[in-house]
Amino acid sequence: MERPSRQRQQERDTEQETDESTVSCPECDSENIVTDADQELVCEDCGLVLDERNIDRGPEWRAFNHNERQSKSRVGAPITETMHDKGLTTTIDWKDKDAYGRSLSSEKRSQMHRLRKWQERIRTKDAGERNLQFALSEIDRMASALGVPRSVREVASVIYRRALNEDLIRGRSIEGVSTAALVIYRRALNEDLIRGRSIEGVSTAALYAACRQEGIPRSLDEVADVSRVPQKEIGRTYRYISQELGLELKPVDPKQFVPRFASALQLSEEVQSKATEIIDVSAEQGLLSGKSPTGFAAAAIYAASLLCNEKKTQREVADVAQVTEVTIRNRYQEQIEAMGFR
Repeated sequence: MERPSRQRQQERDTEQETDESTVSCPECDSENIVTDADQELVCEDCGLVLDERNIDRGPEWRAFNHNERQSKSRVGAPITETMHDKGLTTTIDWKDKDAYGRSLSSEKRSQMHRLRKWQERIRTKDAGERNLQFALSEIDRMASALGVPRSVREVASVIYRRALNEDLIRGRSIEGVSTAALVIYRRALNEDLIRGRSIEGVSTAALYAACRQEGIPRSLDEVADVSRVPQKEIGRTYRYISQELGLELKPVDPKQFVPRFASALQLSEEVQSKATEIIDVSAEQGLLSGKSPTGFAAAAIYAASLLCNEKKTQREVADVAQVTEVTIRNRYQEQIEAMGFR
């Protein structure tokens, strides 16, 4: 019986690889033969091309700079979870120019304006998609305010879609949906975890969870500052969603806050290294348990600035870390004792 074509092709590829490994260069007798990026057999010693493949796997057009490559490319932007339609729909350009770059007449401009308006309306087919569109825009707004990267926004969008698929946001507004939390929020929605809770609180909690999941240090106070719901509701909703969705989120490491706080205070690398050392020593002695990671990091930076002769006041450090001076003083005393200083 004849073997399947895929198996025969694999055998031919194996035989070809064997032939390439045993072939030698006719010019220098070298056996150091490699396959370059153009799928050609080339002698690595003298550069002689032994076998030239006829298949060109690149585009049929040529481009000599980035602008030409972009203008000739016929593919669109990649799929993204941060848009309700995942970026697959088309949009009508706002420039009011034709294909040759010439300005449109007043009649054509009026027609294009109407087309844009209807195109924007038909992008969402029902109230659910309109709510999702608004929720994702809120996530993008809060993520921009927090300065988190694009990856966090994608994670938040996925979570939000999961929550939406599970019908967890029925009958609630969507204004509080956050960026990195969108992924988590979608997961919560998919598993019916948001019923009886505001969409604002769930979306913000999803953003906070996404920040922790991606290792982006943002405190609950910072997330609450850009949200439209109280901090207490965010914390309660975050605990509920993380438990129901099974999010494996580790405790926040205070060392994640050190670079950002030190940069805001214009402190040197030496202070950052010393603050990290103080946190490690204090954590080994069990002083970190039950303490706020932001306050613990702020106290370590304050102690490190004193030890490295780059003194910062407790008020300056407290303003950057958004904690109280009392918290810094208490953590500072514990850390200094752990380091063996009096």
